[in-house]
Amino acid sequence: MENHGSVDVDVDVVIVGGGIAGSALAAALAGSGYGVTVLERQTVYRDKVRGEVINCWGVAELMALGLEKQILDAGGTYVSRFVGFDETIDPAAAEAGALHLDEMLPDIPGVLDVGHPEACEALATAAAEAGATVIRGIGDVIVSAGAHPSVRYEHNDVEYEISCRLIVGADGRMSTVRRQLGIPIVQTPPNSLGGGLLVDELYDWPVDVTSIGTEGDLLYFVFPRIGGKARLYLLHDTAQKGRFTGPDRQQKFLEAFQFGCIPGSEMFGAARPSGTCAFYPMNDAWTDRPYTEGVVLVGDAAGWTDPVVGQGLSIALRDARTVWDTLRFSPKWTEDVFRQYSAERDVRMSRLRVSGQVRTTINMTFTPAGAQRRIAYREAWPADPVLAGSRVATFKGPFQVPPESFEPHVIERIFALQ
Repeated sequence: MENHGSVDVDVDVVIVGGGIAGSALAAALAGSGYGVTVLERQTVYRDKVRGEVINCWGVAELMALGLEKQILDAGGTYVSRFVGFDETIDPAAAEAGALHLDEMLPDIPGVLDVGHPEACEALATAAAEAGATVIRGIGDVIVSAGAHPSVRYEHNDVEYEISCRLIVGADGRMSTVRRQLGIPIVQTPPNSLGGGLLVDELYDWPVDVTSIGTEGDLLYFVFPRIGGKARLYLLHDTAQKGRFTGPDRQQKFLEAFQFGCIPGSEMFGAARPSGTCAFYPMNDAWTDRPYTEGVVLVGDAAGWTDPVVGQGLSIALRDARTVWDTLRFSPKWTEDVFRQYSAERDVRMSRLRVSGQVRTTINMTFTPAGAQRRIAYREAWPADPVLAGSRVATFKGPFQVPPESFEPHVIERIFALQ
């Protein structure tokens, strides 16, 4: 552990939560010589319906953290093309208009699809190999903020206490760190309902192609991985709550995925379900100030964007990289050092919320007028970088497109297309 002053501490940083953001940050900090302890509730990372894609800008963050190899070794798959199969376009035209994801950002091979539990395991292992202490299976956690922060936690029926210079809350949407410290979070009502299913034996889908599109009253996503695996998602209006429930929900899901707009879509009916099929509300949430004295929040603990734009893993990696940079370049870890992180995150998340609003409105207005607007937008955005910005930001990142793209008058232009 580095010597940072006269106050005795057990470690420099205690990270509550060993998911994507927490473990990535732990690996980076431990690799920089800091004493780090990670406290994680799960003994084994379980497969849930959650982020499977690291978009191009998130890959850049992963590389900056020095963790790309770990994710590739965990089965991560680079996908270089996006094909927007949709009821409003001929499949051959959709293929011809594919976006080349390996050209979005310099030296980034595309988007990186990876299983969430596999990614968490790989990053937690990387943190431990870098020198962090990773403790799994913890029970109750009590945090004390302030100039001399500390964490009490239960493990194997024994209570422990660690003093530190900083607590990082990386414990997800229901963050106990955030709740204990009274940091308020704002949540929007659900914008839609979305669910996913992990499948095997989907060998006929090209492993280098991801796809998003609309047919009927459903928005679909396909995120492939090597070995015939893929995570499939369906989103529908909130009024249809319970549409994919019951003991046959997996069969219903795969039957619904046999869209007419996707060539050979009967392949989905033949795929083998290998995970949970569950639906959740799609919404946005944010904290205006994701830090206080002695504590900073990262990942979902600090707020999230509507999963309709698939930004969760990229946001988590950006948070980890930004906080890592903040700490290693700041001799004193006062709460003021996180102001820039907070301000950058506020702009980043607000822009991605706009991207989510655009995708939901364009792709989930299940009416003839909505279909006509999808056609008009598809024809308009390639020739107009400002109109394209909120769409392309999901791949390039919210700071790699014109800032004007997120202004209300531009969004009104998009929604007025017909």
